[in-house]
Amino acid sequence: MADFTKDTPLKAVQVEALVVMKIIKHSQQTFPTVATGSLVGLDNNGTLEITNCFPFPTIDVPAADSHQHDTAANLAAAAPRAKANVAYQNEMIKFMREVNVDANNVGWYTSANMGNFVNLNTIENQFFYQKEMNERTVALVHDVSRSSQGSLSLRAYRLSPAFMIAYKENKFTTESLQKSGLRYQDILVELPLTIHNSHLTTSLLHQLPSEPPKEALSFPPNLAALLQDPNTPQPPLFPNYDSLDLSIDPFLEKTCDLLLESIENHHTELNNHQYYQRSLAREQAKITAWQQKRKAENAARAASKQPLLPEDEWQRLFKLPQEPSRLETLLNSRQVEQYARQVDGFTASVSTKMFAVKSNLLPGGE
Repeated sequence: MADFTKDTPLKAVQVEALVVMKIIKHSQQTFPTVATGSLVGLDNNGTLEITNCFPFPTIDVPAADSHQHDTAANLAAAAPRAKANVAYQNEMIKFMREVNVDANNVGWYTSANMGNFVNLNTIENQFFYQKEMNERTVALVHDVSRSSQGSLSLRAYRLSPAFMIAYKENKFTTESLQKSGLRYQDILVELPLTIHNSHLTTSLLHQLPSEPPKEALSFPPNLAALLQDPNTPQPPLFPNYDSLDLSIDPFLEKTCDLLLESIENHHTELNNHQYYQRSLAREQAKITAWQQKRKAENAARAASKQPLLPEDEWQRLFKLPQEPSRLETLLNSRQVEQYARQVDGFTASVSTKMFAVKSNLLPGGE
């Protein structure tokens, strides 16, 4: 049975509502610093059920300057794979097992800001869990800024098998990527996520009585309003003047700024690779010229019956530049895609408003 469960691929993730509330509370308390923690649960025929979680201990670093602030942020992001936190996690799981609570490590969670989670820390943490802890683990990403807009942003990710092999070999050269066919879309695999409530909690929510009004009630505008339940939500076409606001969503503006920043980082990585290619071409031209010169010298020595000089001496005289890793380029490309998806999700309502008032915005419009 254990072998069958291990061979069954993970198809979905089910998170208990209590776990979601714990993650949201921890992320809001540490915002804007990254919040990380451990997830426990069990695997049920391809569905990873997350039943509990606990945060990792915070690392206190005196924030005297920006450099120390960056150090604290990096330490918080790298907390899941720290040796001290691994021991702390094992101890917590041991205590959970003693009180008969699900004590199987099924991954870790992290908070994000504006969808900025595709970085080297996330990759290293998830690789550590899939390789060391348990292969059937996931990373839950809670976007605090996106959730503040009114809809919960909680996603489950895993590293793809192809990326796990490439990261284990640490070969991200152009040649290795061409052979393996690895693309930036193949780094992370998103699993469908559902939030689960117990039947007792669902029954309680349905039986909660509404509180009596604390202020004086206004007079009904008509007789039909007397027959309407005040707890009934308004219909979708109820007048809402907020939808007529033409201001651009600040979340959309910030996402566009981060998108431009990621594109600039991507161009920087491309310039570094082009510099490597130019340096390699210069060194190869020098090697070719040296080899031709050595061949001419050996031809002259052979004609004069003198001993030939070694032709492989160029390996000691010349040193080819090392090709930079293409991993950062892949991560930047994946982060650009993440920002593009967020922009696409916000531009629908804004574009509708702009088209509606286009004639008033354009010069000469009627």
